[in-house]
Amino acid sequence: MKYTELGKTGIQVSRICVGCMSYGDATVGFHRWTLGPEDSRKMIAHALDLGVNFFDTANVYSYGTSEEYLARAFRELGVPRSQVVIASKVFYNEGHLSREAILREIDGTLRRLGTDYLDLYQIHRYDYGTPVEETLETLDSLVKAGKVRALGASAMYGYQFHEMQVLAGQNGWTPFSTMQNHYNLLYREDERELIPVCRRFGVSLIPYSPLAGGHLSHRGWESGTPRSNTDRTIRSKYDHAMENDLEIIDRVAAVAERLGVSMTEVSLAWLLAKGVAAPIVGATKVPHFDAAVRALDLVLQPEDIAELEAPYKAHEIVGALLPGDPTYIKV
Repeated sequence: MKYTELGKTGIQVSRICVGCMSYGDATVGFHRWTLGPEDSRKMIAHALDLGVNFFDTANVYSYGTSEEYLARAFRELGVPRSQVVIASKVFYNEGHLSREAILREIDGTLRRLGTDYLDLYQIHRYDYGTPVEETLETLDSLVKAGKVRALGASAMYGYQFHEMQVLAGQNGWTPFSTMQNHYNLLYREDERELIPVCRRFGVSLIPYSPLAGGHLSHRGWESGTPRSNTDRTIRSKYDHAMENDLEIIDRVAAVAERLGVSMTEVSLAWLLAKGVAAPIVGATKVPHFDAAVRALDLVLQPEDIAELEAPYKAHEIVGALLPGDPTYIKV
């Protein structure tokens, strides 16, 4: 396993992060494809065996049961708290990023995770309804109180992230050290503004959906998996650009065949070549993690990268929210 530092925090993480949205009670919420506690524990155990120490979850995943399953797995496996880096999120809850909401939600997250601190606490989206200063000052208070070691943000517009970082600096509040943005070979819109802003502030990229919901791991569009059959979010992210995306998928398949590796390895190696710190991999089968780790040793040549990137055309914004977006007002 290879490791890297999150921003300038001193926190060392594996270059593959386990996306725990894949683990949780499938009978609640809208993720009907998630793994139960036993299968979740097996996946987490395998990731640990591979040297992975970085785990990302959220208060909203399967109504908090993702956090509970992660804590249960660590407990049953006898994993010392100091040996893992745990990240969670706040926003998709009552009050979004208000002071009251953040203080309430961090306590719920810590309770479900069975720990007295988080290594990384991330705002899941930008909150148009709460003054930025209120959010930043409250997050900073969590760091000062020892409940959180470092702060991160997730999908938003570049100007929003820039504003938040500048305000944090002006007021002596803890800045964001990571950005969990939507980034993969099928969606590269953040290369225009958000990623350059992250580079400007020394922020580590830990993108979600690095395999575009599985589309970048196989030929064709449909895979027939439980997730592809039931996950409406995946369809809303990618189906509208299917024609262009299939061209890119064909390029991934061609490069993978030429190099004698899997499409997963090529797709993740491309992200690593673009300077990503640790893509978040939501694996539900052991071989998925094995392929992700092999990607760390795959070095794509400039001509490979050019071949993979050539077909890309501008996509609609997916991830960053606008006021009134139905996914923004949902609590």
